[in-house]
Amino acid sequence: MLVTGREGQVVSALVELGWHQEEFEILALGRPDLDLADTRSIDGAITARRPDIIVSAAAYTAVDQAETDKASAHAVNSIAPGEIGRVASRLGIPVIHLSTDYVFDGTKTSPYEETDPTNPLGVYGRSKLEGEYALAAATDDHVILRTAWVYSPFGRNFLKTMLTVAATRDHLSVVDDQQGNPTSALDIADAIVTVARNLLQERASTLRGTFHLAGRGAASWADFAAGIFETSRPMGGPSAELARITSADYPTAARRPANSRLHTAKLASVHGVTMPDWQSSMRTVVSRCLPLRDNNHQNPSKI
Repeated sequence: MLVTGREGQVVSALVELGWHQEEFEILALGRPDLDLADTRSIDGAITARRPDIIVSAAAYTAVDQAETDKASAHAVNSIAPGEIGRVASRLGIPVIHLSTDYVFDGTKTSPYEETDPTNPLGVYGRSKLEGEYALAAATDDHVILRTAWVYSPFGRNFLKTMLTVAATRDHLSVVDDQQGNPTSALDIADAIVTVARNLLQERASTLRGTFHLAGRGAASWADFAAGIFETSRPMGGPSAELARITSADYPTAARRPANSRLHTAKLASVHGVTMPDWQSSMRTVVSRCLPLRDNNHQNPSKI
């Protein structure tokens, strides 16, 4: 399993999962061996290694920065998936591609289904949607997994930021009018392995296409933060008092959808993937992050 990128949350989760299972050898490939901004690099890296399956996990994910760095977001998120698909199609390799809830505008009042109209609010969402189109145009042998609000023990994410900030502050203000599905990268990695197995075992077209992959149950960012602190506090970890604010109180360069909840019944029906509830997965990740705090108490930025 060739996975694009070396340090992303899902990449790290897949590499870790690879240590505990023998079904797939996980090869995480990033710069300079595979540079998503260089189409020649993509072709050369995949052709040289000829994996059984490709997981297109790396992306430009700086949502606010993308508003001014449109060229980079477009190269990595829009162009590269199409090139990956083109090479994979030539070599007969299935592709699993990660996309985002930000392809929707958030105006729907219930969870989004795969067939709902897309309407991204910002550059990041548009670039990811263009990447979906480019991949689908390049190869039929693909699965697009839209996921949301990813967190893990790895890299930078909301959960780790909350623990880091709460270590030095007693009160935090967190947005409460955006709803989504917190999703553990550990669970995403498990799901990817299941989907990969299905794609390699069966050629059925029903296994291909676009699916939603997200933690079970919805939350606002403030709900998510409250859950993190309620879990951390009894473990001796940091916690803080929360002030629930609106998006207008915390303006950002990119607009976020007010509702980006994803309906995941299709993935469960077709691929047999049922995600855990976000609270149980969150507790697992918090428990893994707290020992890091003890080991790195001189440098909270490492949490």
